[in-house]
Amino acid sequence: MRAPLSLLTVCGLDELDYHSGKGVTHVLSILDPEWPEPDVFWAFDPHDRITLHFHDAIEPAPGIILPRVEDVMAILDFGQTVVGDPDHLLVHCHAGVSRSTAAMAMILAQTDPNRAEDDILAHVTRIRPQAWPNSRMVAFADELLGRNGRLLEAVAKVYAQRLTVIPDWAGLMTRCGRGREVEMARGLAPSKAG
Repeated sequence: MRAPLSLLTVCGLDELDYHSGKGVTHVLSILDPEWPEPDVFWAFDPHDRITLHFHDAIEPAPGIILPRVEDVMAILDFGQTVVGDPDHLLVHCHAGVSRSTAAMAMILAQTDPNRAEDDILAHVTRIRPQAWPNSRMVAFADELLGRNGRLLEAVAKVYAQRLTVIPDWAGLMTRCGRGREVEMARGLAPSKAG
């Protein structure tokens, strides 16, 4: 087990400016394919950064580039470079809701292999209350980290909590091709990476 990660930020593109003076030492950027690099990082202190490009999707569809196991492995490799205090990890995607919260969950799970999955996801939702982690990414991480489905089960609980607070999300997520995650929240179907 490494030193705990305590300086953690999850945000969307429109929030990056706010974090430029916050002592960020590591940035994980997850962007849509063909999306340009944000130019805000020139204002950040010197930092290590990796950028990955894939869509926030869980099912194949025309024109969609899904997250792959190689992307998750790259996230976990980058997570190994964050050693704890005084490091400050910022993970962002477009909205700071799905890809970035999935990435933060897997980095936390990797950092502390004995930490309970529900506690990991509770930590993520404290950082980013609107979290809806991408289940495809989490499924790959669950397998790579030997979590035996427990990380994915904890994510389903986050979905269920979100649907309790905002029931309309069920329809929205279903229309966005994420109906399998809504089913996970309702306990109707397990999720597996494809």
